[in-house]
Amino acid sequence: MKTAHGPNLEQRIKAIRNEINAIIEAQAEMVARESPGVPAGVIRNLLTARAPACPCAQYLELDRKE
Repeated sequence: MKTAHGPNLEQRIKAIRNEINAIIEAQAEMVARESPGVPAGVIRNLLTARAPACPCAQYLELDRKE
């Protein structure tokens, strides 16, 4: 009997990183609406500056703030 294999580790990591990037982008867009004139890229950099190592660390840092 064959067992069903799910996505491999690389695929799961890519999917998680995409999800995290979407969350960070949504947060940056929300802040941008409250801060007219500030470029979205600057806001994103400010949101992720405390944990620049990887998207996972950035998400965890943002999650602690909420």
